[in-house]
Amino acid sequence: MLTKIKRILEGLPEPQFSSVEYMNVYTTIYNMCTQKPPHNYSQQLYDKYKEALEEYVTTTVLPSVIEKHDEFMLQELVRRWANYRVMIRWLSNCFNFLDRFFIPRRSLLSLNDVGLTCFRDLVYREINVNARVTVIGLVDKERAGEQIDRALVKNAIDVFVGIGMGQMNTYQEDFEEHMLRHAGEYYTRKASSWLLEDFCFDHLVQAEECLRRERARVSHYMHSSSEQKLVEKVQQELFEPLANVFKQKVSAEVKTLVQQAEYAANNQASDRASGMLEQVLVTKMIELHDKYMAHFEDFLIKNHIFHKALREAFDGFCNKSVSGNSSAQLLAAFCDDILKKGGSQKLSDEAIEGMLEKVVNLLAYISDKDLFAEFYRKKLSRRLLFDQSANKEHEKIILTKMKQQFGGQFTSKMEGMVTDLTLARDNQTSFEEYLHSNPNVNPGMDLTVSVLTTGFWPSYKSCDLSLPAEMVKCVEVFKGFYETKTKCRKIKWIYSLGTCNIIGKFEPKEIELVVSTYQAAILLLFNSADKLSYSEILGKLNLTHDAAVRILHSLSCAKYKILIKEPNAKTISPNDNFEFNSKFTDRMRRIKIPLPPVDERKEVIQDVDRFRRYAIDAAIVRIMKSRKVLGHQQLVMECVEQLRHKFKPDMRAIKKQIEDLIVRDYVERDKENHNMFKYLA
Repeated sequence: MLTKIKRILEGLPEPQFSSVEYMNVYTTIYNMCTQKPPHNYSQQLYDKYKEALEEYVTTTVLPSVIEKHDEFMLQELVRRWANYRVMIRWLSNCFNFLDRFFIPRRSLLSLNDVGLTCFRDLVYREINVNARVTVIGLVDKERAGEQIDRALVKNAIDVFVGIGMGQMNTYQEDFEEHMLRHAGEYYTRKASSWLLEDFCFDHLVQAEECLRRERARVSHYMHSSSEQKLVEKVQQELFEPLANVFKQKVSAEVKTLVQQAEYAANNQASDRASGMLEQVLVTKMIELHDKYMAHFEDFLIKNHIFHKALREAFDGFCNKSVSGNSSAQLLAAFCDDILKKGGSQKLSDEAIEGMLEKVVNLLAYISDKDLFAEFYRKKLSRRLLFDQSANKEHEKIILTKMKQQFGGQFTSKMEGMVTDLTLARDNQTSFEEYLHSNPNVNPGMDLTVSVLTTGFWPSYKSCDLSLPAEMVKCVEVFKGFYETKTKCRKIKWIYSLGTCNIIGKFEPKEIELVVSTYQAAILLLFNSADKLSYSEILGKLNLTHDAAVRILHSLSCAKYKILIKEPNAKTISPNDNFEFNSKFTDRMRRIKIPLPPVDERKEVIQDVDRFRRYAIDAAIVRIMKSRKVLGHQQLVMECVEQLRHKFKPDMRAIKKQIEDLIVRDYVERDKENHNMFKYLA
């Protein structure tokens, strides 16, 4: 039987096995294995099966393979491997009774595994190195643009896989590791040759094409488990060197723009310098980012390593201060200029929408997104409350884009502000209807009140102002109206955000003055007094020193001198006296008296720091509640991971909040190991 199988496999003239022949062989083996000892020949047949395979391998298979070289050796190996697998299958069918009963009872290798072990020990170990070198050589030829026999390569690699008998160790150790190392060396040389030339986007395109071809090679003739490893190797040796050069190129351009902006800011007046930073720098950064994103799209560059390099290159702007201003503040101011009435950029609706999208794309690179959100909320509140928005639809568009990019939590307060103001207008309409239906209720002047939800809006400093009698009546009338709508809510008046239109009766002519609530309160005091001292004004209105200095300066020392100050100096002091300037005049019938600008940066940063402490506390409690017991290092890492989408937490801040939570009995240190923490329910 064995001779007949050999002749058939060698292609010699030999009739195929008939069913009768097969049944005769099977029956003979069955009878030899089912007799009682000493007439049971199962072990002898098992041993004979192994000896027959070993004899065939050593006398026929191995000599025919080792006498050939290179591709001819691979072809012979593939042919002999295929024939050998057929022989094992035929013999296993004939000796099937052994596989079913004798082998399981004795815990022996299956007939198939015996056959593969023979081939591995007697053939594979002799030729696997030559086979691997030949296969890798063929792969190199294909990388160089030559045509190769892919079917041959695939079948040769299948030998490395099949010889492992279901395990991938042999394939990985004898072929894959060497193939990956060789691929790494190949692409290291290629990257080095490209880097000798000037950087161009063609190199990025060629790199992506190399990666595409490597993926195709895996799909055509390598094992699928090698794909991710090969991709990582190509990215490591080819993509990362190119990405580093690309990053250096973009970083240099970013640095140049920042230096130009700082130079311009240092050589111009402060207000104008700030405008230069906001407009010129941000505009140029957007243009630079657009240029490279357009290159990515034009050249179909999608690999994350190159996009990561671009993001890191812009880190020189997005996560560093420029002349004392954070990029978060600059982007918020840039958006404000685009969205408010009278902004410096006169753009069409379509251009504004496109610019807002580009700002949001740049914002994605900023680590401290919560800082941007707070600066943006401050400016959004002013646009909404003082009716400075050029287009309400644009406000909604940028909120939608930010929501899509950073999630609903990022924009929830901003969206709440927009909705709040709509409800406030409806509330104002109800107030006007209330006044119309109650003629006996009269505030004495036109009054518009915006009732807002505290949780949505930024925090504002507002002292407990003692209102003049004219204003007290307005407040009482509105309180009476609001109590008819709800008795569960308490109104807190934020006078710092109020505006008043009052008539100044000057000797030359009457002039309408547009002032803040604080300014109006001071001016109304002069209806009943010709002259007031600084201390009298503070006492009558319950103002703080800082607020009084700022307001009195705007009325007596700035462009419009509505009050005359004695002594006539440029600063306000507690010994000053003030009187109404009855001779004041202006060519305009209506003028707005601005307050000195306040640097909101310090206040915003303080608010953000406070919110961050709350966020860190919440993250730590969530983690500890889930884990119950956790080490210090792991707690810090998990806290950073939870918060990284909002801001980059400072390690010292996390440590400080952990200590604070220990004091407040949320967590405790383990008594035996001080680096372990326990959650206290």
